[in-house]
Amino acid sequence: MTHNENVPAGDDRRPSNIAPIQQAQRPAFAGYADAGYPNYSDAAILQAEPATNLREYWRIANKRKWLILGVTGAFFVMGIIISLMMTPLYTATVRLQIDRNVAKVVDGGNVTPLEGTDIEFLKTQYELLQSRGLAERVVVALKLGDSEAFQGSRGPSLLGSLLGMLSSSGDTPTKGNQRAERERRSIDLVLQSRSVRPIAGSRLVDVSFTDPDPVMAQRIATALASAYSDSNLDKRFQANVYAKTFLEDQVKQLKLRLEESEKQLLDFAQKEQIVAVSEKASIAENNLASANAALGVLVSERIKSEQLWRQVENASQINMPQLLSNKVIEGLRDQRNLLATEYQEKLETFKPGYPAMVQIQNKVDEIDRQLSVEIQTIKDSLKAGFASAAAQEEEMKKQIEQLRVEALDLQKRSIRYNILKREVDTNRGLYEGLLQRHKEVDVAGGVGANNIFIVDRAEVPIAPSSPKLVRSILLSLLLGLGVGVGAAVLQEMMDDSVRNIDDLERVTGLPSLGVIPKVLREPVEAEFADPRSPVMEAYRSLCTSLQLTTASGLPKSLAVTSAGPAEGKSITAMAIARHFANMGLKVLLVDGDMRNPSLHKKMAIPNGAGLSSYLAGACAPPDTFQATDIATLAFMSSGPLPPSAADLLAGPRLHSLLRVGLEVFDLIVIDAPPVMGMADASILANTVEATVFVVGAGQSTSGQIGAVLKRLRLGHPSLIGAVLTKFDAVAEGYGYGYGYDYNYGVDQKLSAGDHSVPRLGG
Repeated sequence: MTHNENVPAGDDRRPSNIAPIQQAQRPAFAGYADAGYPNYSDAAILQAEPATNLREYWRIANKRKWLILGVTGAFFVMGIIISLMMTPLYTATVRLQIDRNVAKVVDGGNVTPLEGTDIEFLKTQYELLQSRGLAERVVVALKLGDSEAFQGSRGPSLLGSLLGMLSSSGDTPTKGNQRAERERRSIDLVLQSRSVRPIAGSRLVDVSFTDPDPVMAQRIATALASAYSDSNLDKRFQANVYAKTFLEDQVKQLKLRLEESEKQLLDFAQKEQIVAVSEKASIAENNLASANAALGVLVSERIKSEQLWRQVENASQINMPQLLSNKVIEGLRDQRNLLATEYQEKLETFKPGYPAMVQIQNKVDEIDRQLSVEIQTIKDSLKAGFASAAAQEEEMKKQIEQLRVEALDLQKRSIRYNILKREVDTNRGLYEGLLQRHKEVDVAGGVGANNIFIVDRAEVPIAPSSPKLVRSILLSLLLGLGVGVGAAVLQEMMDDSVRNIDDLERVTGLPSLGVIPKVLREPVEAEFADPRSPVMEAYRSLCTSLQLTTASGLPKSLAVTSAGPAEGKSITAMAIARHFANMGLKVLLVDGDMRNPSLHKKMAIPNGAGLSSYLAGACAPPDTFQATDIATLAFMSSGPLPPSAADLLAGPRLHSLLRVGLEVFDLIVIDAPPVMGMADASILANTVEATVFVVGAGQSTSGQIGAVLKRLRLGHPSLIGAVLTKFDAVAEGYGYGYGYDYNYGVDQKLSAGDHSVPRLGG
């Protein structure tokens, strides 16, 4: 407003019913802590985190749905076009069975080594199936290098042609080089078009070949199986041939070595007079063993003879078993016993001196003498036997000692003999083993056993294996959907603007006081006529939050600012003032933007004497107050535009206005200018009791807001929270969640038949 925008003469819009009030007259606002809202504890928030992440992803997808659908559609169309332009390819497959061991026609005839485990063996075979050597065998067998049909069916790509032209030299290739180049290209084509697919859990493997010509695909697939089987047989045959040649040479060498070693053994035995009667003993050793056995017998006889002699040597009686068994002694004893009996009988009649008695006694004495002679003869005989046995034992010991010396001497001389003999035995064992192995390999070399079997032969394919239109379309849709979702997430991550409550709290670091939905129809202030509109419901929620921001309740002076213009701060300031005025509080609404005032236009009140007039000392505060359609709401416009708004605000009259105004009003709401690069908002925020920061959804980036808040905080204002305005829940992908809250009153009106409420974006 300019200085020409003064109040017309006679139009006094000063509120006449504004008077100082006591603190007790201010209406008490009941707290909202007991209003039935749920209490979200930390545990509940942690439990809900996975679901929150899913909802965030859904929000991004819903917000960027047109981007996702566009990318998916583009990939869908490209997939159809590419599939229709591709050359049909046919795939022929042959199934092979690979056994680990060959059927053993001759045991031990196989000389080809096998891998340690089935997995290693099968892995080796799969790699052999994919080897370049196998592809070369197929190319040579089918003469693919000379086949123009095979060469032309897979023409070089555009990139390959360009690279070929760049790398080609000026020399004209010779005929031999051209043929080698065609064969190399044919081998590369076979390697590119063949595939090996093992059947899980079995020894079966599918070998496939893909080509534009179905007959060619069948021929090459069959050739691959045949070449693999033939190469396996060739490897076994070559191994057997090598083994046979090697064994023949080794057998000849060992035969010569065996003959030489046997000759050396025989010569040494003749020289040293060593005669082996068996494999384990010589003649000297056998004699020593026999002598030791004979000595044992002699020792046993000597001991027996000695025992007999010792028993009878000092015996004076004839009751020894050796004596009693003698027949002569036995006869003499019988005679003596008869004479002794006769002597005793006659002793009763005759005296011992009687001639008959004397004669009997003489006979008895003669018999005793004969017994003594016989006993002595027996003793002499036993003694002689003992002496003979002892002599034989001594003689045998001497002979054994001589044999022992001879055996030891023979053992010393047999060391070299045994070495030569072991060498002969070793050479003989090696010779016999190699000779047996040579015979086995010789027999097995002619047996064509193989461990590769063709289970299913390749047939000429009827239908093309690619392209498959349905599969291509599905892959295109999946790929397009993935790229679209990735692009949506990337765009969301690159979007630095503040669009929702989470962004607001994260960037500002302030609690969220409220979210104001976007209104599709202007002017926004028209929504104030309907107290049940979504916008008014949102502002009522904001005002409720303001009452709970401080320990004493609602701040007495409040500034509303934003980072930039047109973010909804003026509407927010007006809505706050109108709400509390309708609640019965005396409210003063001040338009503090003295650079681009807009609040008087929204309220349809002329911009006459106002804040600039008072700050410049042109009038008193009551002269600037203007009445509104609410009896308890007074309005102070910005007044004429000053040359330096910051200087006016920095003066002492602003503090006086707030101090005097709070004696009359319960609440002073100042619509502060945007922060941007000016000091106006910082001065106002440092003067009032609390400041509300307004952010328009999607209008400011996090970097801009961070810089503005850093500048604003230099004056240490009391920032109590932030408000998000112009929030479009549908555009942000929130859908039902925010829309239900904002449209709840609208839905009731529509159900009642009232269609006058403007349609909102929430």
